[in-house]
Amino acid sequence: MTTATLAPSPTTPPHPRPATAPTTSAQAPCRDPRHRAGSPAFRRVNFALLAAGIATFALLYSTQALLPAISDGLGLSPARASLTVSFATGALALAVIPVSALSERYGRTTVMTVSVFAAAVLGLLVAVAPNAETLLALRALQGVALAGLPATAMAYLAEEVHPGSLAGAMGLYVAGNSIGGMSSRLLTGAVSDAWGWRWALAAVGAVALLAAVAFRLLLPRARNFRPSPVSPRALLRTLGGHLGDPAMRRLYAAGLLLMAVFGAVYNLVGYRLAAAPFSLPETAVGLVFLVYLAGTVTSARTGALTARFGRAGVLHGGVALAAVGILATLSDLLPVVLLGLVLVTAGFFAGHSTASAAVSGRAATGRAQATALYLGAYYLGSSLGGPVAGVPFQTFGWPAVVVFALLALAATAALVPRAALRPGR
Repeated sequence: MTTATLAPSPTTPPHPRPATAPTTSAQAPCRDPRHRAGSPAFRRVNFALLAAGIATFALLYSTQALLPAISDGLGLSPARASLTVSFATGALALAVIPVSALSERYGRTTVMTVSVFAAAVLGLLVAVAPNAETLLALRALQGVALAGLPATAMAYLAEEVHPGSLAGAMGLYVAGNSIGGMSSRLLTGAVSDAWGWRWALAAVGAVALLAAVAFRLLLPRARNFRPSPVSPRALLRTLGGHLGDPAMRRLYAAGLLLMAVFGAVYNLVGYRLAAAPFSLPETAVGLVFLVYLAGTVTSARTGALTARFGRAGVLHGGVALAAVGILATLSDLLPVVLLGLVLVTAGFFAGHSTASAAVSGRAATGRAQATALYLGAYYLGSSLGGPVAGVPFQTFGWPAVVVFALLALAATAALVPRAALRPGR
């Protein structure tokens, strides 16, 4: 009897296994496939977009440190020479929304790759522009080419990087922008002093081409992108949804105002430093842009700062820091002016990194269009800041730039309350 009860049934396995398969999803949820901080793929994403950010800002602002030399070479006023920056940033602002829509159809990686390579090739052509009109036209085309990268890169990060690691990844991408802006100005200053501004622009184009190759080799394949057809009606509906959100509108305005300040300061500071009482040569003016390192550090630390102080604390702290910095630039002592530029740069990048991350985090759908609207406003601010501040600068000098910057920073602080920086609608 005992033997009979212990013997296995002919239809039952001698060692039954627990029925774990049907309950796997309940006991062990599927791991989120997005890249997390510390993983090899996350590091590749960071290095790839760092290279893309370097190429983007190096090309976009390649003429900025050369404005006094371009003024002399082509007989242009400071306000007109500033158009070599404004045409590129303005064209980018106009093109970023339609080009970002193409990324919904053809993929983030494809659009970013075409963008960065086309812009680098145009950068080489800019160096041989025979006159101001051709130079401005090529700069506008370069802005259109670059439009495919900024908004698409942010959408790529939001799709491929885990939300817990997104702020750090976004900060590193913006840090790449600051490195690109700094290296462009350092390179152009040194090369221009030795061989002239045209060779300086050619050098930037060559560096950007190398960065484009590094970007393409490093960037992991997108795993979470799903193509969708490009419909003008659907695009307008998506844009209308983002613009209908008051918090989004405030963030877009913040991007415009912050970049107007940054563009005005860095478009015109070269003229101030080249004139009395400083009278710096072009190489020394280029070295001044080492203060961009402050933006690199601040951007890379945005994630940690946000975790400690919150988005509102970081953005408003950045605005206050930039205001103190711009006041310091009124000094006739070069070390004080340089310290002021460090504070302006750190404050700007803290505010920009925070506002751009808030836009990405707030957009539940149409993330590429949400970031495109932000970047459209951001680069529109860049295109307006230099020329708008440049006109009074010609009459009243540097104090006019300081007044312009303080008014724009005050407007930023007033426009973006704590509620606008919270995720969700």
